[in-house]
Amino acid sequence: MSSLTITSKARAGAGRRPGSTASRSQNRQGWAYVAPTAAVLLILFVAPIIVVIIMACSRWTLLGGSQGVNFPDNFTKVFSNQLLGTSIWFTVKYTVLTTVILMPIAYGLALLVQESRHWNSILRTAILVPSALGIASASLLFYALYSPQVGPINSILEKIGSTEAGASILGTPNGALWATILLVVWRFAGYYMLLTMVGLQAIPGDVYEAAKLDGAGRLRTLSSITIPLLKPTIAMTMIMSVTGSLLAFDQFYILTKGGPNNSTMTIVQLIYRDAFETRKDLGMAAALSVLLLLALVIINLVQLRAMRFDSDSK
Repeated sequence: MSSLTITSKARAGAGRRPGSTASRSQNRQGWAYVAPTAAVLLILFVAPIIVVIIMACSRWTLLGGSQGVNFPDNFTKVFSNQLLGTSIWFTVKYTVLTTVILMPIAYGLALLVQESRHWNSILRTAILVPSALGIASASLLFYALYSPQVGPINSILEKIGSTEAGASILGTPNGALWATILLVVWRFAGYYMLLTMVGLQAIPGDVYEAAKLDGAGRLRTLSSITIPLLKPTIAMTMIMSVTGSLLAFDQFYILTKGGPNNSTMTIVQLIYRDAFETRKDLGMAAALSVLLLLALVIINLVQLRAMRFDSDSK
């Protein structure tokens, strides 16, 4: 085929109008590819949010269903709940402690696995095994480990004098908090380690070689090369950790049921309690869910804004 023929066909394609048959066919193909994802998004995300907003603005009981609009009564009742302040404070404390502890451990494990030569596969498998368990299954496992009757942990604490004989580590507010943090770190450290390893492996090796030739030590390399280049991964894992911690439910429901004395009551537990246990008021629970969703959006936007500011300031 001559170059003149190719050029003429290219000009004909370039001069194709947006409203032509070929253009409409391409648009239909594009919508066909997008349609399944859009349908899943609408059914599993948009529709439930709309239903929750409607419930939050209505008098909606567990057994009686919708009984008409009562906005803003549900939101007023949320702020009059005596456990709201306690649950917010505990959720924030748990989120900060979990994130601060989990992130360095995941980074350390990633370095350990990456630098290991002989036991790399064994270490990686051993660290990733807990990630295969669901959080509910892991909570049941640790509930047995913490049990004064069958678990070994309380016996060990008794021997070193940390707890009294027959007492449970879950029987005190601080003990229940740290026991749950230990569970979460054990369950998610391998997962965050894997994400951190992906970020570390994306850093070019030439950068480290140049730093070594310039005489940079380990601390200097960590602060000037590794952490700055690892910021996108750190930001992603931090957002996941903060969001998951603010929405914590399974581990506390299985281990403590919000006790002792409501000291480990999270916001999601409070929503569940208002909806299905004490008040059986779905409207009030939906109102608290909407407020929690707004808080999550604001927190994530602040984190994304801070990350964008850091990247723009370089």
